[in-house]
Amino acid sequence: MEGIISISSKGTGYVTVVGNKDKQDPEIDFKHLNTAMHGDMVEIVLHPKGKGRQTAEVSKIITRAKMRFAGVLELENSMFFLKPDDTKMYTDILIPEKELRGAKAGQKIFVEIVHWLDHKKSPEGKVIKVLGNPGDNNVEMHSIAIEKGFDAQLPQKVHEEAERIKKGGIKESDYLDRRDFRKILTFTIDPSDAKDFDDAISFVELPNDEYEVGIHIADVSHYVQIGSALDEEARERGTSVYLVDRTIPMLPEVLSNDLCSLVPNKDRLTMSAVFVVDKHAQVKSEWYGRTVIHSQKRFTYEEAEESIKKTGTPLHKELSILNGLSKLLTAERFKNGAISLDQEEVKFVLDEQGVPIKVITKERGDSNRLIEEFMLLANKKVAEVLSPKKNKGLPAQAGAKNVTKDGSFSLYRIHDLPSKEKMEDLAFFLRSLGYKISLVDGIIPTHEINKLLKSLSSGKDTKSTMSDTVHRAVIRSMAKAVYSTENIGHYGLAFKFYTHFTSPIRRYPDIIVHRLLMNYLNHKKLGHEHLKEYERIARISSEQEKRASDAERASIKYKQVEYMSKRLGESFDGVISGLTEWGIYVEEVGTKCEGLVRVRDMEDDFYVFNEKKLELVGQKKKKSYRLGNRVKIKVKGVDLEKKTIDYVLI
Repeated sequence: MEGIISISSKGTGYVTVVGNKDKQDPEIDFKHLNTAMHGDMVEIVLHPKGKGRQTAEVSKIITRAKMRFAGVLELENSMFFLKPDDTKMYTDILIPEKELRGAKAGQKIFVEIVHWLDHKKSPEGKVIKVLGNPGDNNVEMHSIAIEKGFDAQLPQKVHEEAERIKKGGIKESDYLDRRDFRKILTFTIDPSDAKDFDDAISFVELPNDEYEVGIHIADVSHYVQIGSALDEEARERGTSVYLVDRTIPMLPEVLSNDLCSLVPNKDRLTMSAVFVVDKHAQVKSEWYGRTVIHSQKRFTYEEAEESIKKTGTPLHKELSILNGLSKLLTAERFKNGAISLDQEEVKFVLDEQGVPIKVITKERGDSNRLIEEFMLLANKKVAEVLSPKKNKGLPAQAGAKNVTKDGSFSLYRIHDLPSKEKMEDLAFFLRSLGYKISLVDGIIPTHEINKLLKSLSSGKDTKSTMSDTVHRAVIRSMAKAVYSTENIGHYGLAFKFYTHFTSPIRRYPDIIVHRLLMNYLNHKKLGHEHLKEYERIARISSEQEKRASDAERASIKYKQVEYMSKRLGESFDGVISGLTEWGIYVEEVGTKCEGLVRVRDMEDDFYVFNEKKLELVGQKKKKSYRLGNRVKIKVKGVDLEKKTIDYVLI
């Protein structure tokens, strides 16, 4: 059989095989990995079936997921080894002295494996880059990013190309064949610390209770031409990366933060989706094309929130109308079966050295949801237009005839139905918490999930502490959204057609969608010989998105551990977020810092894990600990290297 191998922190492998009828993935113990690493595509041979779980061994490595690792260089018995940061990498990497490149023991380095054929021996590697001293904020953040394949430095030729484009600025010829929105009310709403503005909204009140709403997106594809150094680099990166204290942009900052960014009081080139909607938020007509805008106002989310709620504030009337329309769009999505997965997020306040000094909760108000709904509308409608199955021609517009699609392909953002196995597990988990859950054709109906999540988020005390736990369980049961040239719809949003059109400064697929839209408007046909190339772009973009998300989570985890390292012995309120035979995982309420209370530190009784009921029960006093229980904890210890926190119960 062939499949992707996942390796646990204990060095045990599990291979996900497509079409495997057995509910459980085959297990591969350490001695049968045969140099396979986490994420590799491998060939396996199944062992004879015993009573327990199906076991196997790796017979061949088909493709490697990664060969480069960050970590600390250690010296032992006159030999240099890299101790990898990646907990999925189960062996140290031997570095011959001639491959050290000036690296010294104790430093953080980035290494590439160059030779590993015998699983009984350590892999051999060479130093690619010396990162610096462990514990230094810049070194740690750089290490997290580069480990996931994102170098903070863009190649020189990419910078030079961007500088030339920036120097040229907006030319007179750039205004030709663009619909002019410069005299129409246009504004942006973004976080207070945002540096790049992908999207703007224009608003015109029309007769008969109708409104023209324009969603204007930075026209990155105008500047980033196919085959250019900028395009090649953006395609391989796939996305910008957002770490706790920095952004690693997909494009050079002279473009992302300047020429492409929809800053106020400057002309900017945009790609736009313009809708006429009635008072019920129903789209009456639509227009797509290249435009030029001149944003008159840059709102932060907080300022927009105030303008929505208070009369006499800037654009109060316009924002109130848009807010009302966005709520109708939201209601329609949920009526069609969308799932509500808004989770509370925290943000670290850092000092000048990058040390976390405070944690604040990110507030999500009407202004956030307003922007979100109109971006979803644009993404959905562009996908409908580009879809061969759906398209019946565009509304007549300047410079374009009413045309039909030739059966070509598009790039979609798809989200599959959850697997029945995961849904069964989720139903079992929710029932163990005391919630009545039904399965219809193996799936929990979305209205049931929404009803439960709503009751938890609006509840008090016990209920509200359960909200995050249940949210997390629901998210884990879902398939991952990916990019694809084959459309299967978006389950989570309940859209039959969906794509990414609204963030080309930070996502490469959006640039592709802009190009596809322009091809469509210009009647330019893309033949099926291009399909393989677009499938590759979809695959790379999906993989890079996953890596960027992992890097973001790793940077948050590092800051959480660093934050708690300054609070040893202090007490906090926590919520039980996980249970295992070796202990209780507890999430601190204010900071979301998750740590482990080890069973061996629970000295008041002998505790046994009941897997069926998902609880840890004391054998003498019968005291039980379950998911969502509130507990008092004290910080016992932290390990910055392993990014772990140890708590004890009070």
